[in-house]
Amino acid sequence: MEKNKSNDRKFLGRHKPEVGFPVSSPLTDIPATYKNFLIALKTRIQQERLRAVLSSNAALITLYWDIGSAILEKQAGEGWGAKVIDRLSADLKKEFPDMKGFSPRNLKYMRAFAAAWPDKTIVQRIIAQIPWRSNLALLDKIQNSDQRLWYAQMTLQHGWSQPVLVHQIESRAFERKGKSINNFALALPPVQSDMANQIFKDPYLFDFIGTSDNRHERELEQALIDHIQQFLLELGQGFAFVGRQVHLELGDSDFYLDLLFYHLKLRCYVVIELKAVAFDPGHVSKLNMYLNVVDDILRHPDDKPTIGLLLVKEKNKLVAEYALRGYTNPIGVSEWETQITRALPEALKTSLPSIEEIEAELGGVDE
Repeated sequence: MEKNKSNDRKFLGRHKPEVGFPVSSPLTDIPATYKNFLIALKTRIQQERLRAVLSSNAALITLYWDIGSAILEKQAGEGWGAKVIDRLSADLKKEFPDMKGFSPRNLKYMRAFAAAWPDKTIVQRIIAQIPWRSNLALLDKIQNSDQRLWYAQMTLQHGWSQPVLVHQIESRAFERKGKSINNFALALPPVQSDMANQIFKDPYLFDFIGTSDNRHERELEQALIDHIQQFLLELGQGFAFVGRQVHLELGDSDFYLDLLFYHLKLRCYVVIELKAVAFDPGHVSKLNMYLNVVDDILRHPDDKPTIGLLLVKEKNKLVAEYALRGYTNPIGVSEWETQITRALPEALKTSLPSIEEIEAELGGVDE
Protein backbone atom coordinates (compact mmCIF):
# COMPACT_ATOMS: atom_id res chain seq x y z
CA MET A 1 0.00 0.00 0.00
CA GLU A 2 2.84 2.33 0.90
CA LYS A 3 4.56 1.44 -2.36
CA ASN A 4 1.52 2.47 -4.38
CA LYS A 5 1.42 5.86 -2.68
CA SER A 6 5.05 6.39 -3.56
CA ASN A 7 4.38 5.51 -7.19
CA ASP A 8 1.46 7.93 -7.20
CA ARG A 9 3.70 10.72 -5.97
CA LYS A 10 6.25 9.92 -8.69
CA PHE A 11 3.49 9.89 -11.30
CA LEU A 12 2.21 13.29 -10.19
CA GLY A 13 5.75 14.64 -10.14
CA ARG A 14 6.29 13.60 -13.78
CA HIS A 15 3.13 15.47 -14.78
CA LYS A 16 3.67 18.58 -12.70
CA PRO A 17 1.95 21.54 -14.39
CA GLU A 18 3.99 24.45 -15.69
CA VAL A 19 4.84 27.00 -13.00
CA GLY A 20 2.38 29.86 -12.90
CA PHE A 21 -0.52 28.02 -14.52
CA PRO A 22 -2.58 25.95 -12.04
CA VAL A 23 -4.30 22.80 -13.28
CA SER A 24 -7.73 24.13 -12.41
CA SER A 25 -8.22 27.83 -12.83
CA PRO A 26 -11.46 29.78 -12.54
CA LEU A 27 -10.18 32.00 -15.35
CA THR A 28 -10.49 30.37 -18.75
CA ASP A 29 -10.35 33.41 -21.03
CA ILE A 30 -6.75 34.50 -20.45
CA PRO A 31 -5.20 35.84 -23.72
CA ALA A 32 -2.74 33.63 -25.57
CA THR A 33 -0.03 36.26 -25.27
CA TYR A 34 -0.33 36.30 -21.48
CA LYS A 35 2.33 33.61 -20.97
CA ASN A 36 5.11 35.61 -22.62
CA PHE A 37 3.97 38.72 -20.80
CA LEU A 38 4.19 36.92 -17.44
CA ILE A 39 7.65 35.55 -18.24
CA ALA A 40 8.90 39.02 -19.16
CA LEU A 41 7.60 40.47 -15.91
CA LYS A 42 9.18 37.67 -13.88
CA THR A 43 12.52 38.37 -15.53
CA ARG A 44 12.21 42.09 -14.81
CA ILE A 45 11.37 41.47 -11.15
CA GLN A 46 14.22 38.99 -10.72
CA GLN A 47 16.72 41.42 -12.22
CA GLU A 48 15.56 44.19 -9.92
CA ARG A 49 15.78 41.95 -6.86
CA LEU A 50 19.32 40.98 -7.74
CA ARG A 51 20.37 44.56 -8.32
CA ALA A 52 18.95 46.14 -5.18
CA VAL A 53 17.17 43.34 -3.29
CA LEU A 54 14.33 45.82 -3.35
CA SER A 55 15.71 47.40 -0.20
CA SER A 56 15.77 50.76 -1.93
CA ASN A 57 12.48 52.62 -1.96
CA ALA A 58 13.41 54.18 -5.30
CA ALA A 59 14.03 50.78 -6.88
CA LEU A 60 10.72 49.45 -5.57
CA ILE A 61 8.70 52.46 -6.76
CA THR A 62 10.39 52.31 -10.18
CA LEU A 63 9.56 48.61 -10.40
CA TYR A 64 5.92 49.38 -9.57
CA TRP A 65 5.91 51.98 -12.36
CA ASP A 66 7.36 49.45 -14.81
CA ILE A 67 4.70 46.90 -13.91
CA GLY A 68 1.94 49.49 -14.17
CA SER A 69 3.22 50.66 -17.55
CA ALA A 70 3.38 47.10 -18.84
CA ILE A 71 -0.21 46.49 -17.74
CA LEU A 72 -1.35 49.73 -19.37
CA GLU A 73 0.37 48.81 -22.62
CA LYS A 74 -1.23 45.38 -22.74
CA GLN A 75 -4.67 46.69 -21.85
CA ALA A 76 -4.46 49.40 -24.50
CA GLY A 77 -3.04 47.15 -27.21
CA GLU A 78 -4.87 43.90 -26.56
CA GLY A 79 -7.87 44.93 -24.50
CA TRP A 80 -6.94 42.93 -21.42
CA GLY A 81 -9.46 43.30 -18.61
CA ALA A 82 -9.76 42.82 -14.87
CA LYS A 83 -9.37 39.03 -14.94
CA VAL A 84 -5.85 39.31 -16.32
CA ILE A 85 -4.87 41.46 -13.34
CA ASP A 86 -6.36 38.88 -10.96
CA ARG A 87 -4.46 36.10 -12.70
CA LEU A 88 -1.26 38.15 -12.78
CA SER A 89 -1.58 38.77 -9.05
CA ALA A 90 -1.91 35.05 -8.32
CA ASP A 91 1.05 34.12 -10.53
CA LEU A 92 3.38 36.80 -9.18
CA LYS A 93 2.52 35.85 -5.59
CA LYS A 94 3.29 32.22 -6.38
CA GLU A 95 6.56 33.04 -8.10
CA PHE A 96 7.70 35.52 -5.40
CA PRO A 97 6.09 34.30 -2.15
CA ASP A 98 8.48 36.33 0.01
CA MET A 99 7.45 39.63 -1.60
CA LYS A 100 4.45 41.76 -0.75
CA GLY A 101 2.62 44.18 -2.99
CA PHE A 102 1.25 41.93 -5.74
CA SER A 103 -2.38 41.93 -4.66
CA PRO A 104 -4.96 42.80 -7.37
CA ARG A 105 -5.62 46.03 -5.48
CA ASN A 106 -1.97 47.06 -5.56
CA LEU A 107 -1.53 46.05 -9.20
CA LYS A 108 -4.45 48.33 -10.07
CA TYR A 109 -2.74 51.06 -8.10
CA MET A 110 0.43 50.43 -10.12
CA ARG A 111 -1.59 50.85 -13.29
CA ALA A 112 -3.08 54.14 -12.02
CA PHE A 113 0.38 55.20 -10.83
CA ALA A 114 1.90 54.73 -14.29
CA ALA A 115 -1.02 56.53 -15.90
CA ALA A 116 -0.62 59.49 -13.53
CA TRP A 117 3.13 59.79 -14.16
CA PRO A 118 3.76 59.04 -17.86
CA ASP A 119 7.27 60.57 -17.76
CA LYS A 120 9.68 58.04 -16.24
CA THR A 121 12.41 60.65 -15.75
CA ILE A 122 10.17 62.54 -13.31
CA VAL A 123 9.37 59.27 -11.55
CA GLN A 124 13.05 58.43 -11.12
CA ARG A 125 14.09 61.94 -10.10
CA ILE A 126 11.26 62.84 -7.70
CA ILE A 127 8.36 60.43 -7.36
CA ALA A 128 10.43 57.31 -6.63
CA GLN A 129 12.14 59.13 -3.77
CA ILE A 130 8.99 59.27 -1.63
CA PRO A 131 7.26 56.28 0.05
CA TRP A 132 4.61 54.25 -1.74
CA ARG A 133 1.95 55.18 0.84
CA SER A 134 2.56 58.86 0.09
CA ASN A 135 2.28 58.13 -3.63
CA LEU A 136 -1.07 56.44 -3.02
CA ALA A 137 -2.27 59.57 -1.19
CA LEU A 138 -1.24 61.67 -4.20
CA LEU A 139 -3.16 59.32 -6.52
CA ASP A 140 -6.29 59.22 -4.41
CA LYS A 141 -6.57 62.90 -3.55
CA ILE A 142 -5.22 64.98 -6.44
CA GLN A 143 -6.40 65.28 -10.02
CA ASN A 144 -4.27 68.07 -11.43
CA SER A 145 -0.83 66.89 -12.56
CA ASP A 146 0.89 70.18 -11.69
CA GLN A 147 -0.54 70.16 -8.19
CA ARG A 148 0.36 66.49 -7.75
CA LEU A 149 3.94 67.21 -8.77
CA TRP A 150 4.15 70.20 -6.41
CA TYR A 151 2.99 68.13 -3.44
CA ALA A 152 5.47 65.40 -4.39
CA GLN A 153 8.30 67.94 -4.55
CA MET A 154 7.32 69.43 -1.18
CA THR A 155 7.12 65.94 0.34
CA LEU A 156 10.64 65.20 -0.86
CA GLN A 157 12.03 68.61 0.05
CA HIS A 158 10.53 68.86 3.52
CA GLY A 159 10.40 65.18 4.45
CA TRP A 160 6.64 65.15 4.96
CA SER A 161 5.27 61.91 6.34
CA GLN A 162 2.13 60.48 4.74
CA PRO A 163 -0.20 61.96 7.43
CA VAL A 164 1.45 65.38 7.04
CA LEU A 165 1.12 65.17 3.25
CA VAL A 166 -2.58 64.32 3.57
CA HIS A 167 -3.07 67.26 5.95
CA GLN A 168 -1.35 69.63 3.51
CA ILE A 169 -3.54 68.40 0.66
CA GLU A 170 -6.75 68.62 2.65
CA SER A 171 -5.87 72.13 3.88
CA ARG A 172 -5.26 73.23 0.26
CA ALA A 173 -1.64 74.24 0.77
CA PHE A 174 -1.06 74.51 -2.99
CA GLU A 175 -3.96 76.89 -3.49
CA ARG A 176 -2.91 79.12 -0.58
CA LYS A 177 0.78 79.51 -1.45
CA GLY A 178 1.87 82.86 -2.82
CA LYS A 179 -1.55 84.42 -2.20
CA SER A 180 -0.70 87.06 0.42
CA ILE A 181 -1.13 90.71 -0.53
CA ASN A 182 2.34 92.21 -0.33
CA ASN A 183 4.82 94.72 -1.68
CA PHE A 184 7.69 92.23 -1.99
CA ALA A 185 8.29 92.99 -5.67
CA LEU A 186 9.07 96.63 -4.84
CA ALA A 187 10.76 96.17 -1.47
CA LEU A 188 13.04 93.19 -2.17
CA PRO A 189 15.51 92.12 -4.87
CA PRO A 190 13.89 89.88 -7.53
CA VAL A 191 15.30 86.57 -6.27
CA GLN A 192 14.34 87.16 -2.64
CA SER A 193 11.03 88.68 -3.68
CA ASP A 194 10.05 85.58 -5.64
CA MET A 195 11.13 83.32 -2.79
CA ALA A 196 9.25 85.34 -0.16
CA ASN A 197 6.14 85.44 -2.29
CA GLN A 198 6.09 81.64 -2.48
CA ILE A 199 6.77 81.21 1.24
CA PHE A 200 3.91 83.36 2.50
CA LYS A 201 0.34 82.20 1.91
CA ASP A 202 -3.25 83.28 2.37
CA PRO A 203 -5.19 82.31 4.35
CA TYR A 204 -3.30 80.68 7.20
CA LEU A 205 -5.20 77.77 8.71
CA PHE A 206 -5.12 77.50 12.49
CA ASP A 207 -7.53 74.58 12.83
CA PHE A 208 -5.37 73.10 15.60
CA ILE A 209 -6.45 75.84 18.07
CA GLY A 210 -10.16 75.07 17.82
CA THR A 211 -12.94 76.74 15.89
CA SER A 212 -13.85 79.58 18.25
CA ASP A 213 -13.69 82.88 16.35
CA ASN A 214 -14.29 85.07 19.39
CA ARG A 215 -10.69 85.32 20.50
CA HIS A 216 -8.72 88.30 21.73
CA GLU A 217 -5.34 88.82 20.13
CA ARG A 218 -3.46 87.73 23.23
CA GLU A 219 -5.55 84.55 23.44
CA LEU A 220 -4.83 83.80 19.80
CA GLU A 221 -1.12 84.35 20.36
CA GLN A 222 -1.10 82.06 23.41
CA ALA A 223 -2.99 79.36 21.52
CA LEU A 224 -0.42 79.45 18.71
CA ILE A 225 2.46 79.22 21.17
CA ASP A 226 0.76 76.32 22.95
CA HIS A 227 0.69 74.54 19.60
CA ILE A 228 4.03 75.80 18.34
CA GLN A 229 4.83 72.62 16.42
CA GLN A 230 1.61 72.76 14.40
CA PHE A 231 2.05 76.53 14.03
CA LEU A 232 5.53 76.08 12.55
CA LEU A 233 4.19 73.39 10.22
CA GLU A 234 1.50 75.77 8.98
CA LEU A 235 4.01 78.59 8.51
CA GLY A 236 6.15 76.30 6.41
CA GLN A 237 9.69 75.04 6.18
CA GLY A 238 12.48 77.31 7.37
CA PHE A 239 10.81 79.31 10.15
CA ALA A 240 12.70 79.33 13.47
CA PHE A 241 10.88 80.71 16.51
CA VAL A 242 12.76 83.54 18.23
CA GLY A 243 10.30 84.93 20.77
CA ARG A 244 6.91 86.35 21.65
CA GLN A 245 6.05 89.78 23.01
CA VAL A 246 9.58 90.92 22.18
CA HIS A 247 10.18 94.19 24.02
CA LEU A 248 11.14 97.33 22.08
CA GLU A 249 11.85 100.58 23.93
CA LEU A 250 11.49 103.74 21.85
CA GLY A 251 12.02 106.98 23.71
CA ASP A 252 9.72 106.85 26.70
CA SER A 253 7.39 104.28 25.15
CA ASP A 254 7.39 100.48 25.27
CA PHE A 255 6.32 98.34 22.35
CA TYR A 256 6.01 94.57 22.03
CA LEU A 257 6.28 92.46 18.92
CA ASP A 258 3.64 89.73 18.93
CA LEU A 259 5.85 87.02 17.40
CA LEU A 260 9.39 87.10 16.06
CA PHE A 261 10.83 84.43 13.77
CA TYR A 262 13.95 83.99 11.69
CA HIS A 263 13.69 82.38 8.28
CA LEU A 264 16.69 80.21 7.52
CA LYS A 265 16.29 80.26 3.74
CA LEU A 266 15.42 83.93 3.36
CA ARG A 267 18.15 84.79 5.89
CA CYS A 268 16.05 87.44 7.60
CA TYR A 269 13.88 88.15 10.63
CA VAL A 270 10.13 87.85 10.20
CA VAL A 271 7.85 89.90 12.45
CA ILE A 272 4.31 88.54 12.73
CA GLU A 273 1.57 90.76 14.06
CA LEU A 274 -1.72 89.08 14.99
CA LYS A 275 -5.04 90.84 14.75
CA ALA A 276 -8.36 89.34 15.82
CA VAL A 277 -10.22 92.00 13.85
CA ALA A 278 -10.57 93.06 10.24
CA PHE A 279 -7.70 94.76 8.44
CA ASP A 280 -7.11 98.41 9.15
CA PRO A 281 -4.54 100.57 7.31
CA GLY A 282 -3.17 101.69 10.68
CA HIS A 283 -1.95 98.12 11.28
CA VAL A 284 0.53 98.50 8.43
CA SER A 285 2.00 101.71 9.84
CA LYS A 286 2.69 100.13 13.22
CA LEU A 287 4.18 96.98 11.69
CA ASN A 288 6.41 99.13 9.47
CA MET A 289 7.77 100.86 12.56
CA TYR A 290 8.57 97.49 14.14
CA LEU A 291 10.49 96.45 11.04
CA ASN A 292 12.60 99.59 11.18
CA VAL A 293 13.51 98.93 14.81
CA VAL A 294 14.35 95.25 14.24
CA ASP A 295 16.55 96.19 11.28
CA ASP A 296 18.41 98.75 13.41
CA ILE A 297 18.74 96.71 16.61
CA LEU A 298 18.61 92.97 15.85
CA ARG A 299 19.58 92.60 12.22
CA HIS A 300 23.10 91.34 11.54
CA PRO A 301 25.01 92.97 8.65
CA ASP A 302 24.75 89.67 6.73
CA ASP A 303 20.98 89.42 7.25
CA LYS A 304 18.50 90.41 4.58
CA PRO A 305 15.84 93.10 5.31
CA THR A 306 13.30 92.07 7.91
CA ILE A 307 9.90 91.01 6.56
CA GLY A 308 6.60 91.77 8.24
CA LEU A 309 3.51 89.54 8.10
CA LEU A 310 0.20 90.95 9.26
CA LEU A 311 -2.39 88.27 10.07
CA VAL A 312 -5.93 89.61 10.25
CA LYS A 313 -9.36 88.06 10.67
CA GLU A 314 -10.52 89.43 7.35
CA LYS A 315 -9.44 91.99 4.78
CA ASN A 316 -10.55 93.93 1.76
CA LYS A 317 -8.00 93.19 -0.93
CA LEU A 318 -8.20 96.60 -2.57
CA VAL A 319 -7.88 98.47 0.73
CA ALA A 320 -4.87 96.35 1.71
CA GLU A 321 -3.14 96.96 -1.63
CA TYR A 322 -3.57 100.74 -1.31
CA ALA A 323 -2.43 100.65 2.32
CA LEU A 324 0.88 99.01 1.34
CA ARG A 325 1.74 101.59 -1.31
CA GLY A 326 4.63 103.84 -0.40
CA TYR A 327 6.21 101.51 2.14
CA THR A 328 9.76 100.40 1.39
CA ASN A 329 9.88 97.65 4.02
CA PRO A 330 8.62 94.26 2.77
CA ILE A 331 5.19 93.58 4.28
CA GLY A 332 2.59 90.89 3.57
CA VAL A 333 -1.05 90.82 4.64
CA SER A 334 -2.93 87.53 5.04
CA GLU A 335 -6.04 86.29 6.77
CA TRP A 336 -6.11 83.57 9.38
CA GLU A 337 -8.88 81.02 9.79
CA THR A 338 -9.64 78.25 12.24
CA GLN A 339 -11.14 76.17 9.46
CA ILE A 340 -11.27 76.26 5.68
CA THR A 341 -14.85 77.24 4.93
CA ARG A 342 -14.57 78.06 1.25
CA ALA A 343 -15.87 75.30 -1.01
CA LEU A 344 -13.30 73.60 -3.17
CA PRO A 345 -13.85 74.62 -6.81
CA GLU A 346 -15.43 71.87 -8.87
CA ALA A 347 -12.52 71.91 -11.33
CA LEU A 348 -10.08 71.12 -8.53
CA LYS A 349 -11.93 68.14 -7.10
CA THR A 350 -10.13 64.88 -7.66
CA SER A 351 -11.17 62.97 -10.76
CA LEU A 352 -8.49 60.33 -10.53
CA PRO A 353 -10.57 57.37 -9.37
CA SER A 354 -10.19 55.82 -5.96
CA ILE A 355 -9.23 52.16 -5.82
CA GLU A 356 -12.86 51.26 -5.20
CA GLU A 357 -13.88 53.12 -8.37
CA ILE A 358 -11.06 51.47 -10.30
CA GLU A 359 -12.22 48.04 -9.16
CA ALA A 360 -15.84 48.83 -9.98
CA GLU A 361 -14.88 50.07 -13.44
CA LEU A 362 -12.59 47.20 -14.30
CA GLY A 363 -15.03 44.69 -12.89
CA GLY A 364 -17.30 45.19 -15.85
CA VAL A 365 -14.67 45.23 -18.61
CA ASP A 366 -13.70 42.20 -20.67
CA GLU A 367 -14.81 39.69 -18.13
